[in-house]
Amino acid sequence: MAMTKHNAGNKNQIFFTSLEELVPQDDLVRKLEACIDWDFIYPMVEHLYSNVGRPSIDPVVLFKMVFINIIFGINSMRRTCKEIKVNMSYRWFVGIGIDQEVPNYSTWSQNYIRRFGDSDVFDQIFSRILEEVLNYGYLDLTTVFGDSTHQKANANKNKFKNEKVELAKKIYEDELLKEINEDRESHGKKPLASIKRTELVFDEKTGEEKEEKETKNIKVSTTDPESGCFHKGEKQKCFAYSHQTFCDRHGFVVEVETVPGNVHDSTSFFRPYEKMLRKYGDDIQNVALDTGYNVPAICKRISDDGKKMFAPYQRARGQKGQIKKKEFEYDKEYDYYICPVGQILKYSTTDREGYRQYKSNPKECATCPLREQCTKSKNMTKVITRHIWQEYKDEVNERRLTEEFKDIYPKRKESIERVFADCKEQHNLRFTRVKGLKRNQHQVLMIFACHNLKKMANWSWDINQSMAKAKSNLLKFYIKIQNLTKMKIKRKWYSYLKTMPTSGDVDSLCHLVGTENSPRFGIVFFLCIFLLYSCGLSER
Repeated sequence: MAMTKHNAGNKNQIFFTSLEELVPQDDLVRKLEACIDWDFIYPMVEHLYSNVGRPSIDPVVLFKMVFINIIFGINSMRRTCKEIKVNMSYRWFVGIGIDQEVPNYSTWSQNYIRRFGDSDVFDQIFSRILEEVLNYGYLDLTTVFGDSTHQKANANKNKFKNEKVELAKKIYEDELLKEINEDRESHGKKPLASIKRTELVFDEKTGEEKEEKETKNIKVSTTDPESGCFHKGEKQKCFAYSHQTFCDRHGFVVEVETVPGNVHDSTSFFRPYEKMLRKYGDDIQNVALDTGYNVPAICKRISDDGKKMFAPYQRARGQKGQIKKKEFEYDKEYDYYICPVGQILKYSTTDREGYRQYKSNPKECATCPLREQCTKSKNMTKVITRHIWQEYKDEVNERRLTEEFKDIYPKRKESIERVFADCKEQHNLRFTRVKGLKRNQHQVLMIFACHNLKKMANWSWDINQSMAKAKSNLLKFYIKIQNLTKMKIKRKWYSYLKTMPTSGDVDSLCHLVGTENSPRFGIVFFLCIFLLYSCGLSER
């Protein structure tokens, strides 16, 4: 074969075409454009613009630039503008002609600072896309899956100052104090004026989980003070933001809230959970969570809401070689614990953290052969604590042995965990370029809105293509049967098939075969009838 040299003259070719012809028919931007009416943005931002003055850049153009930035994983508005200049698909989607200038990258920044930053437009966009997912029928809220993921902040981990701060008040504190006092009064104890605040945190030095009381020492970044120092297990220590997220069985995100990276999952759970219940509480039956959420307060809250909580067992911590708490048997009727050698640990008091204390008789412990493995206290008294809401946690732990748990909980890896993986790899969730809690909340709302939009666009496109193919096959079957049998079939069938839309609206066709409640089954049934007729007649 002879060598061919590249013809450099092709660079100067001039040809006539349209932007529509340059975009492939199966390009992702066509799917995004077809799945939703983008004019929904105008009413959301109309009040942010003046009625007088020079014309502004179309807000739909600005937000579509953001969608391109996130969906295609560009993660830089400056680079996004450069990509739109040379990418015809992007120009087609945004609505900018070949001869038109692309807005400058600073245009979005200034619009965010002056208009969008202090508004709720990002929450509205997220909710509007989710509403469209619900209208398509793709949302399955029978079981929701919750977890949090960390996003590395735009902050130097070596630039910080140490501060001692008080623990914030929890949502359930007033309810807990009320039940503590009721429990104390039932045992003849005086009521308490306040409770002792505790909070699970990850040690910033070792990465191990520990419990802080009343106050905690934290590292505050001098670059981004609203981020939090995150160090969990073997992960690298850094400043980060945590996004508490809930999604449905199909991986559509239904609620998200951003908190500093040093806030434990069990603390950040309540606010987004309550917001989700206000919107979809009637549809939710089950809540599947990770081990970090298996604490009495969360177990009680979900149970009180009439939902089932599914979470794995949280292994109790303790010294190696010591008798574990699970070896002490609790008698609910008489409200005491029985140790492995048969001694009774009676109720002593209910402390300010909500734990009942059960203490052994020191005289009996002094002669016990297992005392060294049981307690090392100088007064020879074994103390067992039990939270006043422990029964709710026990209910969750017992549920993990059921078939329902084995069916629901493994779906976490293909729902919430896959959502985090996809968004980190494809939609800029691994690290953030913006600073501040509010800006990162807006950014993550747009990231998950793009995730939902992309999934909805692909699903709706595939269904529409299947319907178009089904229409084509129906016409082919009709023509084949007509040629074989030369029989007269009602013309309304043929005329209907010729005009049937490809968008999947097949209710009328299915009504003709008596399966209006199941459109897909109706088409399959219709095809089978034609197939049987054609096969039978061809054998003759």
